[in-house]
Amino acid sequence: MPEVAYRVTLKGNPVALTGHEVQIGENAPDCTLVANDLSEVKLSSFKGKKIVLSVVPSLDTPVCDLQAKRFNKEAVKLGKDTVVLTISMDLPFAQKRWCGATGSDKIRTLSDHRDAAFGSAYGVLIKGMRLLSRSIFIIDARGKIKYKQIVSEIASEPDYDEALAALAKS
Repeated sequence: MPEVAYRVTLKGNPVALTGHEVQIGENAPDCTLVANDLSEVKLSSFKGKKIVLSVVPSLDTPVCDLQAKRFNKEAVKLGKDTVVLTISMDLPFAQKRWCGATGSDKIRTLSDHRDAAFGSAYGVLIKGMRLLSRSIFIIDARGKIKYKQIVSEIASEPDYDEALAALAKS
């Protein structure tokens, strides 16, 4: 699998990302993820809505927990034409437990654990770790990528304001 050109570190140490480097303006790659009830969910099933893809390495880490909680809070304000998906490699059981423990019911958590299809399709699969790199993608109702933010230091939070401003423009 090809490496992508993003320069990303984890606690200051460079890591390589693999997969397809998506570009703004492209059609969002479709892939199948696993929901908390173990059903399969295709990203294309949300076409017609704006989509926030909030990508985290693991909900069981402090920064990922903060990111997912922040988007759960923001989701209340976004309206019915927008869906917020938090994607990680966590098992669906762990995602379901996290949602229940935190009261996060405005976002949907989806797992890429089966075959890393999302990580590969969006170029955010961390080579050798089988984790996803912290990132945010905004997809418009027509299925086009309108925004991407690959967080340069995985242990840092993303720029929420920038992402939400891009969502408002999409």
